[in-house]
Amino acid sequence: MTFRPGPLTPYVSARHYFGSEQRRHRERAGLSLVQLADILNSSKSTLARIETAELMPPPDIPERLDAAFGTDKHFHGLYELAKREIHPDQYRRYMDFEAEAVVIEQYGAQTLPGLLQTEAYAREFLRCQKSLGPEQVEQLVAARLSRQARQHSDSRPFRWAIIDEAALRRRMGSPTAMREQLASLLAQVDAPDSNIQVMPFSAGLHYLMGGALTLLTLADGTKVAYEEGIEAGHLYEDPKKVEKWRRQYEVLRANALSLPESAHLIRTVMEGYTPCDTSPN
Repeated sequence: MTFRPGPLTPYVSARHYFGSEQRRHRERAGLSLVQLADILNSSKSTLARIETAELMPPPDIPERLDAAFGTDKHFHGLYELAKREIHPDQYRRYMDFEAEAVVIEQYGAQTLPGLLQTEAYAREFLRCQKSLGPEQVEQLVAARLSRQARQHSDSRPFRWAIIDEAALRRRMGSPTAMREQLASLLAQVDAPDSNIQVMPFSAGLHYLMGGALTLLTLADGTKVAYEEGIEAGHLYEDPKKVEKWRRQYEVLRANALSLPESAHLIRTVMEGYTPCDTSPN
């Protein structure tokens, strides 16, 4: 089958411009992707994804491109801009990565990660954002639930979540809704496609307690990290920065409760939401 290069959008971001410049110099040199891959000791698929901005260039690629094309530090400069910019499309890009991930590892501090939220929990959480009208809330709830659909497909990823005890104990919605949410978590603590650990209050302070973190691993081994604050998030694709977040996550995993201990704590919190029996004797 004849290879058809994907369309370019060079002026969306520095990452997109990097990809378009790679293609421009490659075509001006009369090189195919396979030929350039041989020169750079890379792979055709990696270079193709860089050109269409589907992949942040690995840190060693800019120097190799400058050497191959004799462009001094042209690609080095573009890479420095690309890795520092806040991409206007970074959340959409994160969603693309999430849809392809084979492993999803998450940490939630004050609230549960979106992929673990029940409909009632998600609705209550979104309602507390006063800037959202009822229609917007429902649209966002539907979008959040649609992200969970893949969990019931043949291509579902393996998920590992670490949840702070605060997120378990902070009531979100009615007691019934909270009990249903905790029951959903309990079913996923030690399942074939998911594990959930609880980070207890007794573990004390830790580096990630102020936000939320997601680590994604794709089928080709690509790893990305998404760190989220109150109103903004940041997508990390540079391997060194992703590794920094992974180390923090592994520290958390080592200090969290075991799977049986986590299930016990979730069950204990659930008991506080058990409806009282008011039927006559």
